Amino acid sequence: MPSNASAGGRRAALLGAAASLAALRTAAAEAQTSQPQTSRPLAAAPQQAAAPGAGLERVAAFEAQVTGVAVSKDGRMFVCFPRWEKDVEISVAEVGRDGSLKPYPDAEWNAYRNAAPRDLANHFICVQSVTVDPQGFLWILDPAAPGNEFNMPGGVKMLKVDLGSNKVVQTVAFDSASAPQGSYLNDVRVTPDGRWAFITDSGQRGAIVVVDLSTGRARRVLDGAGPTQPEPDVIVKAGGGELRRTDGRPTLFAADGIALDAEGRYLYWQALTGRTLYRLPVASLTDESIPPTRLASAVEKVGTTCVADGYWMDRAGNLYVTSPEDDSLKVRRPDGRMDVLVQDRRLRWPDSLAEGPDGAIYVTSSQIQDMARYHERGATPQQAYALWRVQPAR
Repeated sequence: MPSNASAGGRRAALLGAAASLAALRTAAAEAQTSQPQTSRPLAAAPQQAAAPGAGLERVAAFEAQVTGVAVSKDGRMFVCFPRWEKDVEISVAEVGRDGSLKPYPDAEWNAYRNAAPRDLANHFICVQSVTVDPQGFLWILDPAAPGNEFNMPGGVKMLKVDLGSNKVVQTVAFDSASAPQGSYLNDVRVTPDGRWAFITDSGQRGAIVVVDLSTGRARRVLDGAGPTQPEPDVIVKAGGGELRRTDGRPTLFAADGIALDAEGRYLYWQALTGRTLYRLPVASLTDESIPPTRLASAVEKVGTTCVADGYWMDRAGNLYVTSPEDDSLKVRRPDGRMDVLVQDRRLRWPDSLAEGPDGAIYVTSSQIQDMARYHERGATPQQAYALWRVQPAR
């Protein structure tokens, strides 16, 4: 999920606060509870019947709010828990077959706490997403913005982990040019050759961040351009009404869901506050000689989907789309047809997606509409946060 867009005065306050790392730490700590929220799996709860033929299966349940999910070629499962409204004991975990959690890649990377900060560059601060690339490496994206507020300078990063050795083999650090205050790096996809990574920035300006993985150099494209922005005629609805902060501000979420086709030819994305699916050739995104205005004019409107948080594209070109407004997971076929794969009240804000080695689709439910920022009386979670699996019909 992205951070919420803010008014100019609020943004100015954020920029002023960014001047001091100590102030940022204090603000982040004060914005959240100091006691960590445990991330152990919960006991099984009564299950509501899934939609006919959907085969929705709960893989694991958590007390901490979960967002990202990744599945390796041999079926290993990984999830992440951002520091949004509470501290967390584990930021990134490997999920056991019994639903248990193991800090990943080790306990030290997960040792940061709001009340006991550690070295920002070598610890997880607020991990938003995880993904396994076509070569089999796990990537961990840390926008380092606890509470969706301030980016903590020196902490915004992306890690490449070798799943054979369980060691970090590359760190990409993002500076204020690629991840300025007000940005929130949201989700990432890596090309099949492992050369390029693309990240959606769902924050105040909206952008795509292009990373040359051979050098670690990152640059922003489509920064503030229409295709990465919230759509003005779309109001996100979830939980029975419009999704607004307690002060009445609407949820203006910029570029969020992201996908690459199997050949790595096209990048697809969408603003969460929006229903338009966009794409650009990877060759254009990686060509620095193309002027920003020309790049923006080359963006193709592929079609209309729904208010969506997570994307995943399989090898056949089917685009799986989470639909938080109606608790469903949908699939957009190559011919543009949208089908409901599964609709179930247990998928309360389906968030991120991954594909298993057998073609099963994994999805997290993060219950974003129940967060305290949207309720005068505080957070109102309806059930355990969870990881789900569904086997699409082929």
